[in-house]
Amino acid sequence: MPGADYNPMVKFYKYHGAGNDFLIADNRDGHLSLDEAAIRHLCDRHTGFGADGVMLLEETEDAGLAFRMVFYNPDGSGGMMCGNGGRCIVAFAADLGLVVPGKPFDFEAPDGLHSAVLPESQDRANVRTVRLKMKDVKGLDEYSETGSSLKSCFLDTGTRHFVRFVKGLQDYPVVAEGRVVRHDPRFAPQGTNVNFVEPAVEDGRTVLHIRTFEKGVEDETLACGTGIVASALAAYSQKITPSSVSSVPSQEAGKSLKYDIRAAIADLSVEFRPSAGDVFSATDVWLTGPAEFVGTVEIMLYL
Repeated sequence: MPGADYNPMVKFYKYHGAGNDFLIADNRDGHLSLDEAAIRHLCDRHTGFGADGVMLLEETEDAGLAFRMVFYNPDGSGGMMCGNGGRCIVAFAADLGLVVPGKPFDFEAPDGLHSAVLPESQDRANVRTVRLKMKDVKGLDEYSETGSSLKSCFLDTGTRHFVRFVKGLQDYPVVAEGRVVRHDPRFAPQGTNVNFVEPAVEDGRTVLHIRTFEKGVEDETLACGTGIVASALAAYSQKITPSSVSSVPSQEAGKSLKYDIRAAIADLSVEFRPSAGDVFSATDVWLTGPAEFVGTVEIMLYL
């Protein structure tokens, strides 16, 4: 468009983590500045490229960190952590050669520092398994709901989440119910993401089936990393049997618990160490699952 100010042909890399898809740009040189309108346009599935969020990989002032993660929801809001986004940007950093598979590293995210590690070999040419350390969690509110013997839970795993245990998840009205809870006055003014979870026993182990309504997206997404973590912690609080329990070194108290999670198109796992005490807390929280490179896209962004 003659006379307009624009960034000519900005390049984004598309990744998805368990179906949670993101557009990521390498912004280490600081050339790219995105406003709300640009983010909305990029994420629009009809007039843009379509994504559950946009991320920028940037330089960090701390030489000991690999990079800085900047995350935006499709509505342009930011400032929160995204677990699947974190795993995808880790895979992107590995593809750029910024981190070495097999060696743990740290990076800066909206909710603080995170550690991550990738196996030395990839699952497939474009798929990496990413193990991402999430923030420690302290505090969990419980709510009794009609028709369920299990209480619903509200907690912050880098982003605010409400977890409801249900039966008949496949046919559950996730969008309608999710929208109601997302705007519930109890969680105003920020609102909350809403997860619907159905525990099942498969091959002798617990599997948590999950569907999530995400604020910012304002719809159901195929997966939500921080929601998957929140659901595993909520399951433990409701005494749902973990998928497995592992002993930890003697100098570290307690045991590490693992919950297997089944999202719409992928299996993930959450490991953590619950702490004894009157206030619910969990440390050493890890989210593991696939991150897949989809392709590259270019767009002319007018400023």
